[in-house]
Amino acid sequence: MAILAIMAILAMTMTDRLYYHDSFLHTFEARVLESRDFDGKAAVVLDRTAFYPTSGGQVHDTGVLILEDETKVPVLDVADEEDGTIRHFTAGTLAPGKTVRGLIDASRRRDHMQQHSGQHVLSAAFIRLFDVPTVSFHMGVESCTIDLAAKSLTSEQVVQAERLANDVITEDRPVGIRFVPLEEARQMGLRKLPPKQTGELRLIDITDFDLTACGGTHVRSTGQIGAILLRKTENVKQGVRVEFVCGFRAVDTARQDYNTLSEAAGLYSTHLRDVPEQVRKSLQETKSSAKERHKLLEDLAEFQAARLLVGATGTPRVVTQVFPERDAVFIKLVAQKLTVGNTDVVALIASGSGQPALVFAQSPGQKWNMGQLLKEVMARLGGRGGGSADMAQGGLPAGTTDLSKVQEALQVTATKLT
Repeated sequence: MAILAIMAILAMTMTDRLYYHDSFLHTFEARVLESRDFDGKAAVVLDRTAFYPTSGGQVHDTGVLILEDETKVPVLDVADEEDGTIRHFTAGTLAPGKTVRGLIDASRRRDHMQQHSGQHVLSAAFIRLFDVPTVSFHMGVESCTIDLAAKSLTSEQVVQAERLANDVITEDRPVGIRFVPLEEARQMGLRKLPPKQTGELRLIDITDFDLTACGGTHVRSTGQIGAILLRKTENVKQGVRVEFVCGFRAVDTARQDYNTLSEAAGLYSTHLRDVPEQVRKSLQETKSSAKERHKLLEDLAEFQAARLLVGATGTPRVVTQVFPERDAVFIKLVAQKLTVGNTDVVALIASGSGQPALVFAQSPGQKWNMGQLLKEVMARLGGRGGGSADMAQGGLPAGTTDLSKVQEALQVTATKLT
């Protein structure tokens, strides 16, 4: 009796999955079996549903549940539980026993069908051409990815797989659904056999091209996929990740890419196909300009170092200077010019441009510890930094504008060294 009771409860809570038989079913009627708070969200269980739950790499449907008085309750998320229950997370609770009409977001469903069916075609193409199986599939908001069990892929292989996949789409091959026992499925040469060990398997059959077990929503023929566009590949832990888009996503992505290239071509006053060469030229010019700028900066730093050394006296010669309009890169160059090649110089330099910074440096062989001295000064000024015995660098809090306190700290430190 206990076993029969459990079976009866399971029969009551398991949901009839209408999308298994018709991916184009956008409206349906159902009875509310359960409505309660689930992990802080309103969750509804129906006796039958066309709402696809997140599973198998495919994201969930959205839409509304319509009550008898035409009140519409949005369906925000759909989850598939291990016991066969499908929970519809809604923006409101529903009374158990009530009859509702479900309305699927048809545009979202069509997009998911195009992406998922396109994935089947693309995965089969990589198998046929290069014997590279798909390890996993993920459907994102803007694009999808498959991870392939391959060490690498050449650009030529990517183009070949994309071309074969689009050939299959152009041929508009029928896409069928059938249910077979697991043992029978083992003998049918499926591209991928799921870990399920009992019961029937739902197979998606792309005529004379691909046969695999899948619970997702799919097109009726490959022509409804529209097109497949491979975006990029990258090496990941488990192989090679291929990013792609299908159908209207491919059209939208191509349009965005075209608009971006057109804008870039307009900025360069060149043709779309000449943009890469113009970018290369710009990068080379930028690198050359950066080298010239750095050379000028070094020359200026050397000039400033020579000027500062003229007035430096004592042993060691301690140089203190604040450059309000210069940054940390410049004062580090000045400190290096002051100490490298001289045997008796200590440089205590500060900058005021950007984030104010300090650089302490000494000629090799001097007895002071610049790292320690800098930390002591930074503790008083509220900054942080450190370094070696011969050179240390640190930054003051962003927004520091009163450089008189910095100058005073440098003078106090200089007094300790003479």
